[in-house]
Amino acid sequence: MDSSAASAAAAAAAPVVLVTNDDGIDAPGLRFLVGQLVAARRYRVLVCAPDTDRSGVSHSITWRPALRCKRVDIDGATAFAASGLVVSGINVGNNCGCHVIYSGTVGGAREAFLYGIPSLAMSYDWVASQSSVNDLKVAAEVVMPLINNVMAEIKNGTYPQGSFLNIDIPTDAAHHKGYKITKQGRYMARIGWEQTVYKKPAVESYQTANMDVDSEKDSEVDTSSENDLLFKRVLVRRSYDEEEGDDIDHKCLVDGYITVTPLGALSRAEADVIPYYKACLSRDQDTFVAH
Repeated sequence: MDSSAASAAAAAAAPVVLVTNDDGIDAPGLRFLVGQLVAARRYRVLVCAPDTDRSGVSHSITWRPALRCKRVDIDGATAFAASGLVVSGINVGNNCGCHVIYSGTVGGAREAFLYGIPSLAMSYDWVASQSSVNDLKVAAEVVMPLINNVMAEIKNGTYPQGSFLNIDIPTDAAHHKGYKITKQGRYMARIGWEQTVYKKPAVESYQTANMDVDSEKDSEVDTSSENDLLFKRVLVRRSYDEEEGDDIDHKCLVDGYITVTPLGALSRAEADVIPYYKACLSRDQDTFVAH
């Protein structure tokens, strides 16, 4: 077998890593992550990502129109689909607490999990006027040991199938305190709506951050119809974890840890409310019988 054939055979036998995101195919977080995976020379790297920013879409799917794909050149990777491991990210903005419900980054990983494919969602805690694009490169570097370990567990048949991982990297990624297993908390940036006259208003960054938000300006005054009302998103307040303990995702992220939060596909109610609803249902049934 000549060297080119041997290389092709080795590439075909390598574990597959499919990289996706919700920020779009050109997002630097995805490009830096792909670069690290390719540089490791251990994986066959595939990329399938939206053509534009789809932040906050959760599990949104293409329903009626045909799904259009085009090939994109990314050095060392095949940009299109796969079995193996799905890595979603790296998102610009943390995805802790309640944000996992809205996040397209987490949605991408959860979708893979629903189909039985091990998956990781990765997000960087971008802070306006403090973070830079280079921080995303550092974030891609510091998560590689975790990706390598997960892939080794998959290869050995010892990786658990009952969850996927949501990983958040702290703002100062270069000086993180290490990995920490955490629980999903209740952190949430709550938004409201404010009337505007602009078609493309500048909006305040909240969860899925926009790297250019500091320089955004209101643009394109709407003159199309006096009957249309336009509203822009505004940040109302941030609500933080009320749970006690030192293993809540957002608390640990702010404290400088790379948080690793196992998640499942189901949204179950807290166990202590089940007896209450059982009692309520029992009373209601007695009332129906009595009437």
